[in-house]
Amino acid sequence: MLDRTTTKFSHVKPADTAFKTGGLRDFFLYRDLGVAEATNGKVIAHLVKANLAPEVGTGWHRHEADFQIVIMTKGWARFMYEDKVTLVEAGDVVHQRPGIRHFLFDYSPDMEYLEIVSPADFKTVEVEPVCEIPAPTPW
Repeated sequence: MLDRTTTKFSHVKPADTAFKTGGLRDFFLYRDLGVAEATNGKVIAHLVKANLAPEVGTGWHRHEADFQIVIMTKGWARFMYEDKVTLVEAGDVVHQRPGIRHFLFDYSPDMEYLEIVSPADFKTVEVEPVCEIPAPTPW
């Protein structure tokens, strides 16, 4: 049964938290949704949006996480998942299995997605390139 004593209720409105720099990637902005605090670090949920045009992308990496889901809310992004180009558009949902090697290399100026990851303090690990990366679309 779910232990409700180690989490608390949270309700974050758009005006409660602003998009900020200082997240994992310099070219994105991040808006904390209060879930990490409410779950005592079990889960993080944040909105991520494009801030600068894609130039080098995220680089090949994987996450040390138990669970990760991306829900594209606006625009689009192109990822490499292993050796497969994957276009993720508004309304799409992607479950990134633990340890999958990936590279976000292209995105629209209006790209925004909800990312939910467990645990909140997941790690990102650079990995050797899997394959060549297509060029990003100029803004």
